[in-house]
Amino acid sequence: MRPYKVLWFIACVMACLAALCVVLPGRVAWGNEELRWPTLAEVFETQESGLKSPETFVSLDTIAPVDTVDIQDTVATKFPKPVIPKLTVDSTTDSRAYLSAFYASLAESGSRVVRVLHYGDSQIEEDRMTMEIREQLQRRYGGKGVGLMPLAQTIRALTVDQELRMNGRHVSPQQGPRRYLVYGLKGVQRADGLYGAMGQMAVMNDSLVRGSEDITAICTPKDGRPRYTKWKVFADTSVHYTFAGDTVHLTGRGNVYGLSQQSETGVIVDNIPMRGCLGLVFTKMNEAQLRRFYSEQNVKLIIMQFGGNAIPSNENPGTIVGIVKGLREQVQFIKRCAPEASILFVGPSDMMRQTEGEWETYPLVPYMDKLLRKMAIEEEIAYFSLFRWMGGVGSMKHWQEIGLAGADGVHFYRGGARKAGNAVAEWILEGVE
Repeated sequence: MRPYKVLWFIACVMACLAALCVVLPGRVAWGNEELRWPTLAEVFETQESGLKSPETFVSLDTIAPVDTVDIQDTVATKFPKPVIPKLTVDSTTDSRAYLSAFYASLAESGSRVVRVLHYGDSQIEEDRMTMEIREQLQRRYGGKGVGLMPLAQTIRALTVDQELRMNGRHVSPQQGPRRYLVYGLKGVQRADGLYGAMGQMAVMNDSLVRGSEDITAICTPKDGRPRYTKWKVFADTSVHYTFAGDTVHLTGRGNVYGLSQQSETGVIVDNIPMRGCLGLVFTKMNEAQLRRFYSEQNVKLIIMQFGGNAIPSNENPGTIVGIVKGLREQVQFIKRCAPEASILFVGPSDMMRQTEGEWETYPLVPYMDKLLRKMAIEEEIAYFSLFRWMGGVGSMKHWQEIGLAGADGVHFYRGGARKAGNAVAEWILEGVE
């Protein structure tokens, strides 16, 4: 077909669509269904969208303390939203007071390891937010290395390259030893709850995966120089291992719960991402095993960053109430396992969806943020609101516009994750006397 005919066809189609928008309203009932399309005013952006302009957002460089900042909680949108119960939450208490055990432990960092575990969903994958928290704490209180990593790393980190070999042959994590995950499908879960502190483990057993009784892991810091002084392997006593530079060689049959590149003293911050997880899995883990790890490794701060995965698939406030109740049970379980540690809960960021071509904050994000803060204060743990720190309702759109968040309206880009991680770290450190 000649180019001018293609152009003519396109022009005719656009003219027909424009006529449809002029003659008919933006929606028409069709039996039990409803057909929708944008009006001409919406197409040419002459109609107000209902979202705040970028100039009205909180500046990312001049953000007030998260416990006192006053952010609008009502989602400004013309579209129907669920009826959300009124909820009054204490906004005056500085929840950093509940980090006192962690703050006190920092005085020991010159003579022993002070360990921080950062559990979270996909927002912390690749070590994105955690690496910023680690760098700030280690800069002030010492410590080297990225800390814990699984034997088979399926999601590449920004801080360390990992290669796996079995019987001298390179294999992918999927070809490596059989793995079990507390946050995975039923087929990869264990009945005994022995997942280790990372919630995942690998089994060295030749009958499960051929060659898995002889494994070499090469873990190279990405800056090209060692940032650790000590290897640690968390495994059954039946597993034997030796070290040579960035390489650890393991032989035998047994469970491997994790590797760690660290130092003899200072702060060690472990990145433990759980993709797709709501955070309701800790009570499935063996309490005695966790208690032993937290005690022996001097874990003094546990960061839990969950809640976001509940938002896109739920429109019922009652469901969010139930999920927060479940997260409270996880917090209580962690408190039993680590009675000497402080706990910090990091709430979800602003999250947006497109409805009829317009971006809007998911209606239940502000409600979940309030519920989580209420839960945290009642459980006497610290709470950092990513949602409020970002700027509240509609702020994710601004983050997208300045290149800090992805097109899905949910996840940070790496630059955004770095900024968020730095904000969490600075907020923690501001509470140190």
